[in-house]
Amino acid sequence: MKRSKHKIIHGKRNRPTSKKIVKSKIGKPKKHESRNEERARLKKTVNRLRETRNGLKKEVQYRNGKLKLRDEQLKLEGEHQKLAEGQIHILTQAVESTSDGIFIVDIKTPDCPIIYANQSFLKMTGYAQNDIIGQSYLAFYGDNTDQCVVEEIKQTIRESKPFYGEMLNYRKGGERFRVLLRIAPVRGFNGGITHLVGVQTDITLMRQEELEIKKQREELLHVTRVGKLAEFVSSLAHEISQPLTSILSYAQAAQRMLAGRDSKLREILQYIIDDDHRASAVIQRLRSLLKKGKPEMGSLDINAIINETVILIATDANVRNIAVKTEIDTDLPSVRGDRIQLQQVFLNLISNSFDALKDNKGEREILIRASRKDVDTVIVAVKDSGCGIPSRNIPKLFTHFFTSKPDGLGMGLSISRSIIESHGGRLDVENNPDRGATFYVTIPVDIKDV
Repeated sequence: MKRSKHKIIHGKRNRPTSKKIVKSKIGKPKKHESRNEERARLKKTVNRLRETRNGLKKEVQYRNGKLKLRDEQLKLEGEHQKLAEGQIHILTQAVESTSDGIFIVDIKTPDCPIIYANQSFLKMTGYAQNDIIGQSYLAFYGDNTDQCVVEEIKQTIRESKPFYGEMLNYRKGGERFRVLLRIAPVRGFNGGITHLVGVQTDITLMRQEELEIKKQREELLHVTRVGKLAEFVSSLAHEISQPLTSILSYAQAAQRMLAGRDSKLREILQYIIDDDHRASAVIQRLRSLLKKGKPEMGSLDINAIINETVILIATDANVRNIAVKTEIDTDLPSVRGDRIQLQQVFLNLISNSFDALKDNKGEREILIRASRKDVDTVIVAVKDSGCGIPSRNIPKLFTHFFTSKPDGLGMGLSISRSIIESHGGRLDVENNPDRGATFYVTIPVDIKDV
């Protein structure tokens, strides 16, 4: 049996192949393709694969470069963001830490709500965040606020203009305070004005200090004027005393010349002499009141001081059509003090009563009572039927330079209280139940009479 020239592989017969067979894919020969053609084709395929590989390699390098650049950009952006966040944090802390009240108003919304307010603004106004945020800014100006300023602020908001001014404001509880308000427009990314930022400074204390300085300056001017007035009155009293002396001399000479003659004429001359003595006494007491020097303390009859004072103001009382009455206990003990100073106090109290009766159409009367308050004290009351004292003025009535008179100096009552307190007593005032006011002077009794 003849063996077949063809080998059988795995049950299949291995048939011979022709050299002209070409693979259909790479590595597989195609029909009718020579080996050189196959090599050339394979070489081209390898070259294309190399080009593709190189292209992919360059693409990978390019992509890696872009990723690296993007990574650097992201890193840089992250640093910028951290820097911006740090700046925002510092800015926020600075705004929250300042003592000025800062707020931001959104003017794009019709009712102009507040969208931000720092802690100082809340503390200054007395409102909480829930009371402020989202509410109209103009709603926080009450009816008592200066409406001219409020209208100016509204005009500022409507026209998006800056505002600078001082105004009176009210806290949530109704307490008044003064602020210096500054409002400035804030522009958005497109250049248009979108918000208003406001800064308000509480200047209440500063204004109070300025008023106090002004008050002290006015007090100093008052002291200067009073000093000049005292010098003028003292000089005037000296000048008046000379012609009074001459009048007295002439009247006494005429009285001697007419001795034993016309009794009526001599009576008139006696009136002139008496009035001259009275005028001279007034001038002398006036000069004593204005005379500088230490108080001369001694045992005094309070009734005599009151009577002397009434004589001093008798002419003025007649001119003003005011009746001055006295109710004095005759057995009052002596007091210890300076006669001129106590007389000055009573003159000032009576003079104030004259002013209180100035426009009184009804009863025009001043009553001076002197009695014993207790074992150690004498009390003198000067009562008038005038207009009385407004209750708001009573607490400050005895302070320096306070006066309700248009041309008053505001020193009489403060000096009077100082004089009485230096004597160990007290000066008070109260309104009468019906009308008018009563001043009460209490003076300790001289220790010899206790």
